[in-house]
Amino acid sequence: MTDSAVITNEREAGFGDYVALLKPRVMSLVVFTALVGLLVAPVPVHPVVGFAAILFIAIGGGASGALNMWWDADIDRIMTRTQRRPIPSGKVGSEEALALGLALSGLSVVMLGLAANVMAGALLAFTIFFYVVIYTMWLKRWTPQNIVIGGAAGAFPPMIGWAAATGGISVESVLMFLLTFMWTPPHFWALALFMKSDYSEAGVPMLTVTHGHDATRRHILAYTVLLAPVGVALAFTSIGGPATLAAAVVLNLLFLKGAWAIFRRSTEQAVADSYATEKRVFKFSLLYLFAMFGALLADATFRALGWGLHIWP
Repeated sequence: MTDSAVITNEREAGFGDYVALLKPRVMSLVVFTALVGLLVAPVPVHPVVGFAAILFIAIGGGASGALNMWWDADIDRIMTRTQRRPIPSGKVGSEEALALGLALSGLSVVMLGLAANVMAGALLAFTIFFYVVIYTMWLKRWTPQNIVIGGAAGAFPPMIGWAAATGGISVESVLMFLLTFMWTPPHFWALALFMKSDYSEAGVPMLTVTHGHDATRRHILAYTVLLAPVGVALAFTSIGGPATLAAAVVLNLLFLKGAWAIFRRSTEQAVADSYATEKRVFKFSLLYLFAMFGALLADATFRALGWGLHIWP
């Protein structure tokens, strides 16, 4: 757990430091997938209600990030990738991060429940709890399956967006959840392959640390294979269409090609070219998720314009 007295602020925190505490890059993914979940839902949402829902989902995602940084400040000081974060760099105090995270969590959950519905607020509350308590405080430092189980937290936003519009859960929202859930392990394990020393030094039991690179490569390939049918299945639901099917086929083939390339490599080959393949697959995985949700949004737009087609039934 974080020792709040280890580092004192080197200077007064600025607005940008508090924004960084909310993990804006992660928040952008949360906002986008939640927005798609809301927009592709079969129930029209008033623009003001929709804006409020996405705003409070974003605030809830930022609150999770702040609480994650508060708890993980000790290992963030060790890992090269995270040393410049607001708390380990001394720009924001641990108590401030905790207070901000708790305040924003309460605000986002209550206001989403009032602006949209109780189901959406409850799902957001569970998401924050899952990410902070189940993943950050428990799984992350306990099991190499931390990313697999903990990935559920990042997969809930499209379900929350859908619930904000419909007040419930459906096959479509579950498949959007599964798309992000199955995408998370190969995405993060590709990163872990070329960031292994960071996790090892921090004592985080990432799969690369506990089982080695060969096992990690096998897992990346396996989860990429399992991911492919989810995207294809989405194309055959009420929110899918030709754009989703085309994206699923092309993107999954490219992702599988990258996962296969990683699987076939030895550690010596990866080190020799500075993990070029792993870095390329990691970057592609970011494009993959945005493109898949973008395709769902495209099909919804086509239907709104009267141009859309349902593949099945």
